[in-house]
Amino acid sequence: MPEMTEQLGIIAMDSAKELGKRADEIIREWRGDESRLIEARCPRFASGEGKGIIEQSVRDKDLYLITDVTNNSLTYMMDGSRNRMSPDDHFQDLKRVIAACNGSAARINVIMPFLYESRQHRRTMRESLDCGVMLQELEGMGVHSLITFDAHDPRVQHAVPLMNFENVSPALQFSQMLLAEYEDLILDREHMMFIAPDEGATGRVVFMASLFGLNIGMFYKRRDYTVIVDGTNPIVAHEFCGESPEGKDCIVIDDMIASGGSIIDVARQLKERGARRIFLFATFGLFTHGMDKFDRGFENGWFTRVFTTNLAHLKPEALEREYFCPIRMDRYVAALINHMNKGESLTRITRPESRIIETAEKYRAAHNA
Repeated sequence: MPEMTEQLGIIAMDSAKELGKRADEIIREWRGDESRLIEARCPRFASGEGKGIIEQSVRDKDLYLITDVTNNSLTYMMDGSRNRMSPDDHFQDLKRVIAACNGSAARINVIMPFLYESRQHRRTMRESLDCGVMLQELEGMGVHSLITFDAHDPRVQHAVPLMNFENVSPALQFSQMLLAEYEDLILDREHMMFIAPDEGATGRVVFMASLFGLNIGMFYKRRDYTVIVDGTNPIVAHEFCGESPEGKDCIVIDDMIASGGSIIDVARQLKERGARRIFLFATFGLFTHGMDKFDRGFENGWFTRVFTTNLAHLKPEALEREYFCPIRMDRYVAALINHMNKGESLTRITRPESRIIETAEKYRAAHNA
């Protein structure tokens, strides 16, 4: 029986070309053979309608389709006007390419770092459940596995209990980058704490604080539930729960930075409470309202550094900021593809608890002796 490794195929959608290309190069280094990239494109008619085209055969291949639904740097022409690609456009193109496989691939896996419509994962009134519908669509199209990162609420996978759903945390990469960048951190409860910017981030913060042996603090959002603005109830204030952050380095962890208003306000309040340095961690740095808020926050001394991964499109203006630190995840994505294609367990690389503890202990031994 031939090894599954001979049937690997990688399709990087236009939204994730760089990530897919780099992951393919890394796998080639590990295996010492040829590229597994398969070219696919989604041209548009003048009306704006599109179609998916695959340039090479995918018959009997173990396919990995990589897409970044947040990449709004791409455009297409419709009725003589140029339109920016929205998450809806990217998801439709993904389905077009899956449909172009014509059922001939042995297995179709989707790597969607930012889970499409993940913030619309539950119903609180008469409204759609977009993320669940998306997952069911992919399952209906024959997708075997979906790999995502730091899903807003991973319980949305209950919509597709028979489809493999991998929710991967970049906690190890964040830990390694922070400890590599700063040599004067003191990893104990008197000098450092983790902060949840809202209730939804509490699980991530408790996880990290438990591994580092530190305490946590939490902000909760007091909202005006009588009003809806841009699809959500506006935040009236951030209230803090926990011990004092005075004199401590604080690490604020969230799944994404959208406009940045909430996380900047959290940083400001921590600084007003006497925090020493404030490091902002977010898996996805979308910066939907530009960098002005962050520029002002940095100038005011409200935070020291912003860390996000390259799993979502990074705006050029963010990369230019001295306070911004990107965390490259290419090798990790390559490892996920490599392990899955070989039929190996993902537990060792998706459950990094022991490696985070080891990283923290080595840092303490080297710097906190």
